[in-house]
Amino acid sequence: MERRTFLAATAASFLLPPSRSLAGDPFTLGVASGDPSTDGFVLWTRLALDPLSGDGRGGMPSRSLDVDWQISTDERFSKVVRSGTATASPGAAHSVHVEAKGLEPGREYFYRFKSEGRLSRAGRTRTTPVGAQPLTFVVAACAHYEHGYYTAYRRLAEQEPDLVVHLGDYMYEYGPSGYTALAGRVRTHTPGKCATLADYRLRHAQYKSDRDLQKAHAVAPWLVAFDDHELENNWAGPVSSTGAPGFARRRAAAFRAYYENMPLRRASLQGAVLRVNRRVSWGTLARFHLLDTRQFRDDQACMDGVRASCDERLSARRTLLGDDQRRWLSEGLRSSTTRWNLLGQQIMMAQRDYKVGPGREVNLDSWDGYAPERTRLLGWLQETSNPVVLTGDAHMHHDAELKLDFDDPSSPVVARELVASSIASDGDGYRDKAWIAEALAENPHISYIDQRRGYLAARLTSTELSVDFRTLDYISRKGAPAKTTKTVTIQAAASGG
Repeated sequence: MERRTFLAATAASFLLPPSRSLAGDPFTLGVASGDPSTDGFVLWTRLALDPLSGDGRGGMPSRSLDVDWQISTDERFSKVVRSGTATASPGAAHSVHVEAKGLEPGREYFYRFKSEGRLSRAGRTRTTPVGAQPLTFVVAACAHYEHGYYTAYRRLAEQEPDLVVHLGDYMYEYGPSGYTALAGRVRTHTPGKCATLADYRLRHAQYKSDRDLQKAHAVAPWLVAFDDHELENNWAGPVSSTGAPGFARRRAAAFRAYYENMPLRRASLQGAVLRVNRRVSWGTLARFHLLDTRQFRDDQACMDGVRASCDERLSARRTLLGDDQRRWLSEGLRSSTTRWNLLGQQIMMAQRDYKVGPGREVNLDSWDGYAPERTRLLGWLQETSNPVVLTGDAHMHHDAELKLDFDDPSSPVVARELVASSIASDGDGYRDKAWIAEALAENPHISYIDQRRGYLAARLTSTELSVDFRTLDYISRKGAPAKTTKTVTIQAAASGG
């Protein structure tokens, strides 16, 4: 009785009139959750009265503010089961990361925040199960703000998945028109190319201000990992792709801003390193192995790009994962006892020949630029229970078979790679049937390519993984419907898991 009375009082306090110490609503960037576990998850928000304030501070005062939070088992918040108060400080761009614990496994929850009497929207999230509970999830990547509207985020939110997996290029660092799509510029970036902490904070705030993105964050917990554009196009480890001075400072600023704007655990930010390679298990059904394919890699071979000849890419000494992450991945795959093992990573793993006819041209920024390490990884996958690779970056849907030897038709298939197209990058999509036919003929292990914008929608059980390739015909204007253009069904191996 005392507990119910206390919770009722707590719920009522959330509805008190707004304080006058803030001029407006500080919850303009929405709410988010992420990295679920069996007893909790991360809850996120960032206070910003004026998201596009040029100093990157969101128009907030230079003082800390209390942010109250609640978790409920129902949307009306009549059954609040956890609550507390966090501090939003100016040093962290008034962001809040609440690591909730002590909840029940495998169930849905709702959450909200309050500060200075102002109430946020409510978000929906969930804990992971302990058994083999089925899972619905979506995979998204590459959302250049200038190239189109975020209708794909709205459409994936409407499917109400259990989980959202975002595989990078969440935001882009270019200044206005710094990277022009075929469809032209639909919206305009904040001024200048991102270089300072204020720049990155401001750009994240611009992206987070989008209502369709906010809807996608509020519908389910997210697993996020960056690619290159959250910092700079095609950066590699400590190496800037442009050779600009002060890259270490810029990288640290980009990492800090990324953490401030994502539902990540506090332990992920470790000084100058931002740890996004991690494992999240969905009970006994699946283990997600999220990779970092940027921070620990060697510089791209042969000056990067798509090239016909590059012996350097075949060196066994070259690494994309780095020694520590490679050991971490090997051990994690070997020790996994789940039915499925899903690798979430950023760049195309399958060999991809861009040249039509004799000879070969490959993208040296992808796994083709680190071929021996890829072969080692594929060897591990051959010994892993039901492995599937989930990939972003390519701005096109792909369905590919992963083989130890891509040039040998009889080489066994060790895993399937499913590549999500972009949410917005490259603008309105298209479908060049002649180009696709040539690409598939050059790469017989790839069975499907689609150049339209979209995402993947998946349903996972103990017996099968069914994935819909979802596409939109346009994003240069709002309101496009999403449709399924291909469905892939992968049966679990009889002995897997």
